[in-house]
Amino acid sequence: MKQIWKPGTMIYPLPAVLVSCGDMERSNLITVAWTGTICTNPAMCYISVRPERHSYPIIASTMEFTINLTTESMAHATDLCGVKSGRDIDKWEVTGLTKGKGVNVSCPYIVESPLSIECRVK
Repeated sequence: MKQIWKPGTMIYPLPAVLVSCGDMERSNLITVAWTGTICTNPAMCYISVRPERHSYPIIASTMEFTINLTTESMAHATDLCGVKSGRDIDKWEVTGLTKGKGVNVSCPYIVESPLSIECRVK
């Protein structure tokens, strides 16, 4: 028998990614599981970040971010960036991840990531 549930978070996007934002001097990393493709033509993807998160005003002011796919060797860093705030620690320093200079955006990408997608907010 079909069940009818009230609206909620029932579809869980995977995998978790690390989103970098800011610029080469002042930047942050945030773990995001709410990410995916919106459209292929034009190419558009999304991330979902709550306004109370430290990265939200950074992204809102620069209108740029980079989605960095993670690997098994990045699992500890991905977990840490999801439970610690950039208000309190420098996540780049604590995780040991390396900043790469963005090609089309001012925010850095993670050198250790196998794929980094530079994005502008629409």
